[in-house]
Amino acid sequence: HLGGAAEKAACCCPACRHPSNLSLAHSSLGCVLSHASSPAQRSSEQLGVMQAQGKKERTYDLTIKLMMIGDSGVGKTALLVRYADEAWVDSVLPTIGIDFKIKYLERQGRKIKLQIWDTAGQERFRTITQAYYRGAMGILLCYDVTSKRSLDNISNWVRNIADNAPQTVNKILVGNKCDMAADRQVSTAQGEELAQQFGMTFFETSARTNLHVSEAFETLATDVVDRLLAAQPDVKDTRSVEPDPPGSKSS
Repeated sequence: HLGGAAEKAACCCPACRHPSNLSLAHSSLGCVLSHASSPAQRSSEQLGVMQAQGKKERTYDLTIKLMMIGDSGVGKTALLVRYADEAWVDSVLPTIGIDFKIKYLERQGRKIKLQIWDTAGQERFRTITQAYYRGAMGILLCYDVTSKRSLDNISNWVRNIADNAPQTVNKILVGNKCDMAADRQVSTAQGEELAQQFGMTFFETSARTNLHVSEAFETLATDVVDRLLAAQPDVKDTRSVEPDPPGSKSS
């Protein structure tokens, strides 16, 4: 993205792949995206983007879009940095709107590109982040084991998924900060019970110690790949099977 407090650039929106003039309000960890171009501008810009993309050699077979949701402060960004960058950041600023990282792996003989979206947990960003649910193929619902309130709010996040995400989306429940035993307010059994209630796989993780971080992300990614390939075994690109992006209309 471009630097500066607020700038405009003609580019392809990473959330929905629709080229547009994007108003970018930057922070150190993310940006708030709002489309501002006309249909005619999008058509012209889309042609340029498609031509540029056609010149690039593809190095992966499938693109999988994962989304991380949960209350602010539960450690979503720390988990993503640990997994994607293999690093621990002791102090992390709250995500502003949306941020994302890329990770590559192989499953069933295919090279997978994981596009992992880190969303803001604050209520004031809820209308922005909800637009990204529709394109999600897998969702990590995260809570903090040192915060009973963050566990209680998981039911609200599940309702947001039901209202905004595809019915087929894969989900897992993640209880983060399990290394902080002295401050724990949520037992492992409580997390397992909630995951069973919603029919989700459950992991307790620690971004600090790197406990079960890769396992959580890659279990979800594997579930998504298995689902997509079961639906279309010979699929080579998830653009042919993924849900319509935000704001698009079916032909």
